[in-house]
Amino acid sequence: MSAKIKKGDRVVVLAGKDKGKTGQVLQVIPTETRAVVQGLNLVRRHTKQTASQDAGIFTKEAPIHLSNLAVADKDGKPTRVGFKINDDGTKVRVAKSTGDTIDG
Repeated sequence: MSAKIKKGDRVVVLAGKDKGKTGQVLQVIPTETRAVVQGLNLVRRHTKQTASQDAGIFTKEAPIHLSNLAVADKDGKPTRVGFKINDDGTKVRVAKSTGDTIDG
């Protein structure tokens, strides 16, 4: 099954504390149906000191459920994703609102 949201996509948050904000997908976790988006859904973690890092309170991105994300089209507006088979037989993602290809 093809993924509708992939690493490197620009996405818009549809629900939650960061609703309306956009960011780039850093990681997709398909087993949990979640994605990590750069600069969004920030949480603070208290960490103990280890051999490789110091102790302290660090801010990092937490995963967001894929149902709360939508791919941003070229205008920056959220759009649904569909699939289309090209003439050469490759499957590409298509923005439902504009019909433009997302994969290129």
